[in-house]
Amino acid sequence: MKRFVFLTVLCCLVLGMRAQTAKEEIFADVHRSAANYYAYPEPTVEQTAPPAGYKPFYLSHYARHGSRFLINPDDYEKPLAVMREADENGVLTELGKKTLCVLDSVSRMAKSRYGELTPLGARQHKGIAERMYKNFPEVFKGEAEVDACSTVVIRCILSMAAECLKLQSLNPKLQFKNDASYADMYYMNNDDPYVKTLCKADEVVEAKAAIRKEHVHPERLMKALFNNEDYVRWKVDAGRLMTQLFDVASNMQSLDTNLDLYSLFTKDECYDLWQISNKNWYISYGPSPLTKGEIPFMESNLLANILDTADTCIVKKENSATLRFGHESCLLPLACLLELDDCAYQTTDLSTLDETWRNYKIFPMAGNIQFVFFRKKGNDDILVKVLLNEHEMKLPVESELAPYYRWKDVETYYKNKLAAYKK
Repeated sequence: MKRFVFLTVLCCLVLGMRAQTAKEEIFADVHRSAANYYAYPEPTVEQTAPPAGYKPFYLSHYARHGSRFLINPDDYEKPLAVMREADENGVLTELGKKTLCVLDSVSRMAKSRYGELTPLGARQHKGIAERMYKNFPEVFKGEAEVDACSTVVIRCILSMAAECLKLQSLNPKLQFKNDASYADMYYMNNDDPYVKTLCKADEVVEAKAAIRKEHVHPERLMKALFNNEDYVRWKVDAGRLMTQLFDVASNMQSLDTNLDLYSLFTKDECYDLWQISNKNWYISYGPSPLTKGEIPFMESNLLANILDTADTCIVKKENSATLRFGHESCLLPLACLLELDDCAYQTTDLSTLDETWRNYKIFPMAGNIQFVFFRKKGNDDILVKVLLNEHEMKLPVESELAPYYRWKDVETYYKNKLAAYKK
């Protein structure tokens, strides 16, 4: 009997330790299905203590702006127009009428604020700043210099302001330099025409069409919203309306509101619609063989800037920080270029992609990559660890100190990688 109890407990422990599948994670919290609209989840993990005697002295990051409204007015107005016309024709169910009311309210909230940072977005960056200060206090002590730059987009500038103001409130002695200039856009938000060429290839276009066909199934939702099947058949692009409603629903977690549209969708539908996003982002901004695995190299200038700036700051005796504020379309390929954990995973079998690669873990609203540097008095050996959304990452170099790595090994690996790449 004791042996049976022991084996039962052991079995439960093993099952409990099994990593959740993407479907299980989304079923546990459907907000994850929002992908790049996923509001930043506050980390609960503890930082691994550095080797004895090592103290942090420099932090360098690239952060995505915080939560925002949807960018295009059509994102709100198009589905709203469809639902209004249906209401005028008397073909909405009670749920359809409620959905129309919510859409109308959210559309009013977003009016003239398209793409702008929400209050939650500012709070996200304040929280990140506070945890950086708490986790690495030596970096921000005294009159440390904080060099912060942003893309020229207002939501990124305001994200920078939120993070810097929080740091200044924690230490008024900090010396800030803030900038947002087109002069820096070549590395802060590189618009590489070669990437666009890769994404327009026939096989890429065909793959995306097949993905949408596989995962968009609007029949149940249409029956829930409309009481006339003939009207839906002739007047409504059901697949498009479903994905439009899902985008609005996904983004509503970025607003300070109790309104909800996620309840329109079953958990299976949330998982299905997320798969479209996961596969499309993998192809267009990740290491997919469909785009020759070259997309991450669009962030070569950004990685070079991180490496070169770190070298400059390391030779200084003073502690300091370099903070950069940009977009998920840069953060995602940068994480893949850096080969953080499984970000650089390559597969031609998209049906199994989410077993390894899940976009909501890489680039939620306010997503960020932090390089944290450590040194020991009397020792020239600099250590670094890299955090993705404040979680310690495995790097593609050997280290007996992981998650800490010798900076000379890390820098050499990445510089060789950049030097070897040719379009």
